[in-house]
Amino acid sequence: MKTTYKFLSIFSLIALLALTFATPAQAFDGRTGETVEIKADEVIEDDVYVTATEFTLEGTVKGDLIVFGQTIIINGTVEGDLIAAGQSVIINGTVTDDARIAGAELKISKTASVGGDVVSAGASLETEKGSAIAGELVIGAGQALLDGNVTGDVLAGIGSLELNGEFGGDVNAQVGDPEEGGPPPSTYMPQAEIDFPTVKPGFNIGKDAKIKGNLDYTQTKDIKIPANAVSGKVTRSEPVVDKEFEYREPTPTEIATNWTFDLFRSIATLTIFGLLLGWLAPALMKTLTEKVQNQPAASLGWGLVAYAAFFFAILVILVAMIAGGILFGVLTLGSVSGTIIWIGILSIFAMIIGFILITAFLTKIIVAWLSGKLILSRINPALAEHKVWPLLLGVALIALLVALPYIGWLFGMLIMFIGLGAIWIWGRESWAARKIVA
Repeated sequence: MKTTYKFLSIFSLIALLALTFATPAQAFDGRTGETVEIKADEVIEDDVYVTATEFTLEGTVKGDLIVFGQTIIINGTVEGDLIAAGQSVIINGTVTDDARIAGAELKISKTASVGGDVVSAGASLETEKGSAIAGELVIGAGQALLDGNVTGDVLAGIGSLELNGEFGGDVNAQVGDPEEGGPPPSTYMPQAEIDFPTVKPGFNIGKDAKIKGNLDYTQTKDIKIPANAVSGKVTRSEPVVDKEFEYREPTPTEIATNWTFDLFRSIATLTIFGLLLGWLAPALMKTLTEKVQNQPAASLGWGLVAYAAFFFAILVILVAMIAGGILFGVLTLGSVSGTIIWIGILSIFAMIIGFILITAFLTKIIVAWLSGKLILSRINPALAEHKVWPLLLGVALIALLVALPYIGWLFGMLIMFIGLGAIWIWGRESWAARKIVA
């Protein structure tokens, strides 16, 4: 068997690919329904295709059996290949050729016999003591408990693996480390026909296990192997780490360099946006900076109000969108209902984008412009009225404060609330003035 890990990485698709490349039968028996059963006295000479919530084979299928369902139980005999995908797949009977099974819970019970290879993909695979696989076993799963016998090789790409059975060929296993293991599948998978077996994290070989070929496994540390459990050569491989995605703790020099570059990027971005706003809306920027200068405490307080009002407005739009959609849907006005929902979604999207732009750029530019102006007014009053220098000085100061380790977030929050408050006060006064004119 060729042991290629690229094959393991696409393991979960094997069952479906098998259907795609299977040779079309000249004749077949198709069955579907909530519950489908092929009774013990029934012998089908053709291939059988089944879709059902629950399927049970008690009789004999002379050809291939292809079945999709929630619970699949094979108690009878399949003289061809078995291809099964479902939540639970249980083989209690005989499969003369290969078995390709996929699902959450997979079991090959103590009475089961497979004459060819077994290819499995799922959350959990269990082969009970007494089960027999005459060919090779290929596994892609979250966990596997192998207590049965496998005549051929075993190839596994798996989270947790425990071997207790007898294996006539080589065992090649790439298994997750115990420290990196997640919860067992039983904690997040729905209840089904069978219970998940308990598998110890990592790779474990029981005292009764017999591997007649070589053992090649991938782990960061040597595992405990019972004496005489492996007849051939034992090889441990280190997990291959992709250097591109390997995390490396940055050096102090790298931290300082990244911090400096981030600071200059922030200064450049705020300067460009500030100059653009100063050119497009000079009167507005002057008004907003004056609001902060004349009403700093009020700007901070109203900024908190504006911040909370944004999220409240999002909630109101969401409730109105849902209520309107349901109301007009009940009235069978589907087009109106759809229009309301789309308008609501677009409104929420536009509000979020606008809020991000205002809090990330505009509020900082307002405070930066005022800060630069106040500083220059004490040093050189003539420069304080310049269109560029106050902005450059203020932006550098604000960017530096926000970038300070540990406390930069606090300066960022204060600046955001003060800028939001100035915008809120300006908007409220502009609305009041319009009402008076009207």
